[in-house]
Amino acid sequence: MQGAKLLPTGKGARFELQLDRAPASFQVFTLDNPHRAVIDLGDARLRGGLGSFDTTGTAVRGVRSGIRNGRDLRIVIDLAGPAAVRGSTLAATAASPALLLVELLPPGLSVGDAPPATKPPAPAAAPKRGTATAPPAASTGTGLRDIVVAIDAGHGGQDPGALGPGGLREKNLVLAISRELKAAVDREPGYRAVLVRTGDYFIPLAQRPAIARRAGADVMLSIHADAFHRTAAHGASVYALSQRGATSETAKYLAERENRSDLLGGSVALRDKDPVLAEVILDLSMTATLNHSLHLGDQVLTAMGAVNELHKHKVEQAGFVVLKSPDMPSVLVETGFISNPGEARKLADSGHQRRLATAIFSGVRRHFSVHPPDGTRIAWQQRNGHGLGRTHIIDRGDTLSGIAERYNISVNQLKTHNGLSSAVIRAGQTLKIPGSS
Repeated sequence: MQGAKLLPTGKGARFELQLDRAPASFQVFTLDNPHRAVIDLGDARLRGGLGSFDTTGTAVRGVRSGIRNGRDLRIVIDLAGPAAVRGSTLAATAASPALLLVELLPPGLSVGDAPPATKPPAPAAAPKRGTATAPPAASTGTGLRDIVVAIDAGHGGQDPGALGPGGLREKNLVLAISRELKAAVDREPGYRAVLVRTGDYFIPLAQRPAIARRAGADVMLSIHADAFHRTAAHGASVYALSQRGATSETAKYLAERENRSDLLGGSVALRDKDPVLAEVILDLSMTATLNHSLHLGDQVLTAMGAVNELHKHKVEQAGFVVLKSPDMPSVLVETGFISNPGEARKLADSGHQRRLATAIFSGVRRHFSVHPPDGTRIAWQQRNGHGLGRTHIIDRGDTLSGIAERYNISVNQLKTHNGLSSAVIRAGQTLKIPGSS
């Protein structure tokens, strides 16, 4: 470890430490009486001392270091009062060395500003604070719950993701699409959406499925915008987890790019010790979940093909960390190539974002028309002839073509079965659905 800086920021201060190699482990937390931020680096040494720091304009009173257990480095930042801390590492580039970054912020900031300080882990690790969570799945009032769709906008915070023309950043683009998708899900009776990331902050990759799980999600959609070194590459893609590695060179490249972004968020410091997440990493024997993910991905890809060109016409498979959930179907949706100037312009258009979101949710609905989770309103409707086989109560914004697509029938079949002479329908009207009963 070499070269340290303390820099004042608009909301606090940032401590930077140059790294000549990654530490074996990394943890940042706060302690009280007196107030201080603690940085523990496993199997690490300082090359020389920390030196002196100008603390003007900051709440820092001093910085000191010492060796613990004969091999671990501890750096203590003495503070004038309580603070929130956020730690991360930045991988080395051709232009700069690897860095450890610790942001010191006033306490009480919202999640969108920064996650609050973490405390030293208890023997049985509790869910980490500083991430977007949601209450348990809502009941419909009949003892049946909604299908919960977790929407994970990729990247965020210090990790911008891929960069497009004119300063377009993947993290902002996919959050906008995710918000449109949430609105589409929430409009559909029997469905509810939760955003894994609600603002511009980073969540380590392995924590994202855990957030979805705590929200009671039945499925997770990870939203991204693709990038490739050839600007001609274009089209949308959908990925599910591969148990045997990526299925194409593009998939391999993409998986490496997305997984490397975890370094930017300090996942080494925030490795979740929860047994469920340990199982995610260690146990990939999840055939049923993977099959559901592939079916979900196929439905989403087909629906997206109606509003956007496709990069590949089948679901790709790669080893994305966010897809390694043994109990929740998960897909990663690449909405297009931000590295393609023409496609980047489309992706930045709010109308196109809305159409993409509508198409993605159409695929989700098709999936759950075949695999509705037990205990949900959608499953009850199908078992009792109020869904696929019998009736549909028209919701605001429904169209005959959309209803026909949902139940895999033609508009003419729907009109004939209901004695309709035109395509005019109204909210609250009940349509009989031809098909099995």
